[in-house]
Amino acid sequence: MRRKRVLPLAALLLCAPALAGTAPAAAAPQTAPAPAPASGGPLRILLTNDDGYDAPGIRKAFERLTAAGHDVTIVAPLTNQSGTGTKVMNAPSVTVKHPEPKVWAVDGTPGDSVAFGLAEVFAERAPDLVVSGTNFGPNVAALATHSGTVGGAVTALEHGVPAIALSTGGLSVPDPVTTVNAMGPTLDFAVKLIDRLCSRARSGPLLPKGVGLNVNHPVVGTDGKGKAAGVSATFQDPQTVLEPDFTDAGDGTWKMTVKVALRPAARGGDVEAVSAGRISVSPMNGDWNTGPADQAVTYALISGLRP
Repeated sequence: MRRKRVLPLAALLLCAPALAGTAPAAAAPQTAPAPAPASGGPLRILLTNDDGYDAPGIRKAFERLTAAGHDVTIVAPLTNQSGTGTKVMNAPSVTVKHPEPKVWAVDGTPGDSVAFGLAEVFAERAPDLVVSGTNFGPNVAALATHSGTVGGAVTALEHGVPAIALSTGGLSVPDPVTTVNAMGPTLDFAVKLIDRLCSRARSGPLLPKGVGLNVNHPVVGTDGKGKAAGVSATFQDPQTVLEPDFTDAGDGTWKMTVKVALRPAARGGDVEAVSAGRISVSPMNGDWNTGPADQAVTYALISGLRP
């Protein structure tokens, strides 16, 4: 499974005033030029997810983004693909259904869905933006690494299209109805964020080349309809969050359970923000490249080595 890298804090995260004066992160190259939206016009959005094309999050996102004036087309998995990360199928064929106008259901992963959407549904012209979500539950720390929601956004970045991954949920598990209620505030914020991207981009790309956003909105209030405490520009907390536990059944099989095992949150990270009831916005890219400091370690390591 490919691991996406989260970039350092960057001034491009527009909605957080505390970023003023922060140096922008270096952008990774894209495989193709991103489309430039018409100044002041609605965006053509490819909407995907990992919960399935008919899940509450993606349907609410479709309604809210369409109401905001954007031209939205759902191209998403036929079935629930949570936790598939950036996986893409290696099969000779893929089944695709077109159950209703503006909706395509791909029998594959979020990555497959985005790849199909870009190659077929948006064959004549790439979408201005790919939005993945909103996901049912958070995608912070290592959860983001293995997230199909994030994986769909990464696939878009690999194809040169700006992308936002949207998730709704905290690290405690509220009842499903509460999380669905919290998707309303999540999408209200998403519309504001996209409006800000458009106003800053003018006639240029929505985001720097190769850069996407991983947005996590907390569940606030007992009914999930509360307002977040604010917005934080963050990075991916390095902790794992989920830990497996294996029990030997004695017959060659093992029982596995998974538990949430939170460690102290990294200061400035996504776990800290969401735990404090704030919206976390983290820049990310879709490749394996690291920064100059990490590259220097490699240069020192191989110095003097010969084949």
